[in-house]
Amino acid sequence: MEVKDIQNQFNMIAKKYDENRRKFIPCFDGFYLDTTDFIASNIDDPKSVLDLGAGTGILTSFWYQNFPKSNYTLVDIAEDMLRIARERFCGMTNIEYLVEDYTKKLPDRDFDLIISALSIHHLEHAEKIELFKRIFEKLPVGGVFVNYDQFCAGSEALNNWYDVYWENGFEKSGLSKEDISLWKERRKLDRECSVEQQSDMLKDCGFAIVKCVYTMQKFSVTVAIK
Repeated sequence: MEVKDIQNQFNMIAKKYDENRRKFIPCFDGFYLDTTDFIASNIDDPKSVLDLGAGTGILTSFWYQNFPKSNYTLVDIAEDMLRIARERFCGMTNIEYLVEDYTKKLPDRDFDLIISALSIHHLEHAEKIELFKRIFEKLPVGGVFVNYDQFCAGSEALNNWYDVYWENGFEKSGLSKEDISLWKERRKLDRECSVEQQSDMLKDCGFAIVKCVYTMQKFSVTVAIK
């Protein structure tokens, strides 16, 4: 994984990241909002939540709506992204921010819930497996890991369908030529696996229950319970 490249690319787009999320993710509400509400309604209030690749804090903001008393730790390698997260949660004392590479280590404590959105697909498959092992170790029995991410279809032909349809939608979304050009550069950093591949990885790491609870072409959400 080109850590410096990822760091630079996401620092570059930090200011416009939130504004463009809905434009780049046509199923934004189902992917982020509805799925979070569904999962949150079925688990106990977590005392501690870890958000990996937290960026500007979009995902944490939706979990915060469900569990405002939980303690949140946001981890990202792009300092400019976390700076916007700090602005988003200004005055909230139960949120901390760590500028770190989560592929190297996780915080030195356990968490009840670990979440991540549109970040892990940048890792090589071997790095994904090592990360999932560390996540498993940080959770108690019954603890939950939720990954909202971008996946390939598992079939080259079908994946091409997904990619073409997704990219064709950009012209209608209001994205500028510069936005799309920067996205194409970030796309070079993607190391997608299929939902099925990720599920096998998680099961091999010891998770008792692994289930894809939302999917819309490139975008899926997987729940793994220890």
